[in-house]
Amino acid sequence: MTEAEKIGEAFVLSLFGGIFILLGGGTMAMFSGWGSNSGFGMMGGFGGFGGMMGPVFGMMGGFGFGYFGLAGLTFGVIVIVSALMLNRKPQEHTTWGILIIVFSALSIFGSSMGGFGVGLVLGIIGGVLALTWTPPPPQTKS
Repeated sequence: MTEAEKIGEAFVLSLFGGIFILLGGGTMAMFSGWGSNSGFGMMGGFGGFGGMMGPVFGMMGGFGFGYFGLAGLTFGVIVIVSALMLNRKPQEHTTWGILIIVFSALSIFGSSMGGFGVGLVLGIIGGVLALTWTPPPPQTKS
């Protein structure tokens, strides 16, 4: 495996990890009943904003679950943008690798278990590959 291939693998794994995290956050936000005034989120409880018990009974069904989905969407976007910047500016691989690892790890709290678990694993592996990447030596003209 050449050095040029290694940064490409880091980019692809991080990008797919971010996509899975984004999908997990979107799924969680969509099925949370977030903003529902009916009193019952789709995932159960008296969890909508207008529900009888507010965020008490339906913490995972309404109020809190929607915010976790929103956090998952945010973390997914950050991982995707970091992966794109890693591909665009590979000389800053340390910065982008750290961002990818941190927000992939945080996604376990923000989306459905880190983008179904797949986004978490792909993001962390991609971030580690980005951190360990060494730029190829400059080629001398003969």
